Amino acid sequence: MRLTRQTNYAIRILMYCAANEGRLSRIPDIAQAYSLSDLFLFKILQPLVEAGFVQTVRGRNGGVKLAKPAEEITLFDVVRVTEESFAMAECFESDTECPLVEGCGLNEALRKALGAFFEVLASYTIQDLIDARPNMRDLLGLDVQLDRAAAPI
Repeated sequence: MRLTRQTNYAIRILMYCAANEGRLSRIPDIAQAYSLSDLFLFKILQPLVEAGFVQTVRGRNGGVKLAKPAEEITLFDVVRVTEESFAMAECFESDTECPLVEGCGLNEALRKALGAFFEVLASYTIQDLIDARPNMRDLLGLDVQLDRAAAPI
């Protein structure tokens, strides 16, 4: 199973916002941290906003922030919102013509594997990912942004 770029970066955006807790995260800063275009970032943000994971604040000093605590957002929640299909094989799709679909050992094994994958994802939260890397703020350049914002003009 391979996750899409959209899912990968959706998780990273949530990690960025969690690491920047208590502050708005600016779109250009997030895009720069992950070497993304602002446009691609906006595309990824849409399902995260619709799912209630992030909140946007418009205006000159606007940005995004988590809409709920990072410890309440599991990786499974994000994957479920950002991935279009979990078909690991042709037989997972509704229009399959395989005569073995109902009694196939492969189908059962793949369903169990997918269930185990989901179970592991459900056991990790965005906060777990932040906690695993105590230097996350440094890695994302968040403290540098604070220094720039605090510097006299």
